[in-house]
Order: sequence, then C-alpha cells, then structure tokens
Amino acid sequence: MTERDPHVRNAASGSKSRRFKWAIAVLVFVVAASALFLRNWSSFGGTVSGERLRKAEASPHYQDGRFANTLPHPPLELGDVWQYLIEQFLGDQTRIPPSAIPISNIPPKLMGAQPPPGLRAAWLGHSSVYIELDGLRLLVDPVFSDHASPFGGIGPRRFHPPPIALKDLQNVDAVMISHDHYDHLDMRTIQHLSSRGARFFVPLGVGAHLDEWGVPESRIVELDWWESAEIGDLTIICTPAQHYSSRGIFDYKETFWSSWSIVGPKHRVFYSGDTGFSDHFQLIGNQLGSFDLSIIRIGQYGPGASWTYSNMNPEDAIKAHLALQARRMLPVHWGTFNIAFHDWDEPVKRAVEAANANSVDLVTPRVGEVVVAGQPFVSHNWWEEIR
Repeated sequence: MTERDPHVRNAASGSKSRRFKWAIAVLVFVVAASALFLRNWSSFGGTVSGERLRKAEASPHYQDGRFANTLPHPPLELGDVWQYLIEQFLGDQTRIPPSAIPISNIPPKLMGAQPPPGLRAAWLGHSSVYIELDGLRLLVDPVFSDHASPFGGIGPRRFHPPPIALKDLQNVDAVMISHDHYDHLDMRTIQHLSSRGARFFVPLGVGAHLDEWGVPESRIVELDWWESAEIGDLTIICTPAQHYSSRGIFDYKETFWSSWSIVGPKHRVFYSGDTGFSDHFQLIGNQLGSFDLSIIRIGQYGPGASWTYSNMNPEDAIKAHLALQARRMLPVHWGTFNIAFHDWDEPVKRAVEAANANSVDLVTPRVGEVVVAGQPFVSHNWWEEIR
C-alpha cells in the first residue's frame, strides 16, 4: 500500500476546514438574519428599553435581567420532555371539537347603549371576557384573530368565531392584559381597540408592544404587582400571578405577567390570567375579597410539574376560587385553541366535578352568553352535545 502524499492530505484537510468555517458562518448569518427579521416583524411587539426598562429594573420582582416569580420554577425533567414528544406525535386525545361549538351572538347594539348598573360578563372564547362593571365596559385579554400566532395563517386556529365581530367592539373603556403570549395579546385586536379610544392596563414592560403597534402613550398604564390605577369609579389593581412571558426567541421573561383585581363601588371582579397555583390567591383574597365573580383559567395544563407550576389544572382552579373568597366562578382558557395535550373538553369536565365536590357556584355559559351577578344562571353541559 502506498502512502498518500502529505500535500494531498493537507489540501483535503484544509478544504474540510474551510467548508466547516463556511458552514458556521452561514449558520451564524441565518441565525442573525432570523433574529433581525423577528425583531422587525411588528406582531412580535417592541423591546423594553429606556424609561420602561428603568422602571422594570426598579421592581423587586426583576432579577438578573428578567422578571421572576415568587416561588422558584421546578426544573424541566427529561421524562417530561419525552412525554411531551410522545403526546405531541402519538397522543390519542380529541384536542379539536368534532363538530361546531354553539355560539350566543352578542348584538352590536349592546355596545352602543349605556351599560346598566351592576355586573354582567360574557365569555368570548379562550381567556377573552367582556365585562360591564358598575357602568363601565371592560375587556380582559381580548383575542379576535383567527390564529394565536405572530403569523396570520399559521399557528393554533380558533375552534369557533367570536360572538361579536371585532369591528362592532366600541365604547370599551378599559382593556386589561395579563401577559404577552399570543393567545392573550393580539396585535390586530389591540390596534382596533386603540382606534376606538380604549385605555390599556398592562404589567410592566408590556407597554413596549403597544408602543410598537401605535397605541398612544397617554392611554397605556403599566403597573407592577399591587400597584393600582383609577378609571371612572373603578380601581384596577395589578395582582400577582405565577407564569412567564415571551413573544420571540430572545425575550424570555423580559416583560411581566399578572392577574387583575377590579374594584367598583358595588362589585368586584378577579381575573387570574395564566398562572400556576400558589399562595398568591389566598393573599389576594385576604386583601381584596370577597369577589362577586372570579374569572379563572382551567385549561391547557401538564404533563409534569414544570408545566403545572405556571399552568394550573382545574382542581387547583377551584381551590384558587375558594381562596379568593369569590361568590361565583367563570372558567376560561379552554374550548378555543388546541395548545395542550388533553381532550378539548377535559378541563371543563374536571372543573365541574371539582366545583360540585366543593359546593362552588361554577357557571358554564356558551360562548357569548351573558352572566349577571346576583341573578340565577342555569348551566348545562353543552359540550356533551358536540359529537
């Protein structure tokens, strides 16, 4: 066997080295170009900077360049990752309703009349809720787009249309946003409501997204936990939650997350946002309860402790309602998007069972159906009719 010419070997080795360096350079270019593209795609939102960043850094909940929960996040276990993959590709759950979800359409004329005194609420799907509270109109986490995604036709698609068209939303006084995930903060919806003069109440940092979308600074109110602001006769209080945030690749926990407590002269409402279960519910209940209505997430949970830490299950949602000292509970964050590994109607089934076991007044309206505080509401298991 003849020995290869060392010059040939060196040339081959140099060629491989150059190809490797070119591959690394191309990869770096693609990553950098992708990051630049994402940063400049308006639906991803803005960047926390300037005075907004200084206010974030001054928060006691801001640590090492990002926001943090009160309790530490359990590590993501390898077994949980494996379970995610199995469920994603081999899960046999019915994650999408097999037939149409019933809708109670909200007449547009409702938005033109002066809201009556008292408390009324209508579930709009997922976590979006329309509220009339002591004479003012409110929305929490309104999402009217067809997809919970930064890209128009890609991502989780709605199971059902909203019960009122976005163009018919008018005379909304205040909008509360719990955090910046796409199923809670929707650029198209925000821009429409801004054009109609709504004010926006958001956790620290989230105003950067609204700025990017053209919302006037004068109509953005950014709050830390336990800070509050007034609108009319209402006090809107930014209260704790146990979750996280991000809209892009490099902004994990750059903005804050919260629940919301709304106190009127005669009624009180609590909205959980996305959260895991912790003692913050008891703390809120002790300071601000009792609430006439709790609006609490019940869906898109598990598997694994790392997920349920920030996305509680239906049984914990009932425990949260009790800790809040609330009279009636409206379950949300289910029945609209396929974003978790369980049957689409499993959350409400489990919530109803847990509510019955704990004598909780749980209302389960159809999408768009109005619930009035102080009046009986006859719930029925409408999801069982979807086959």
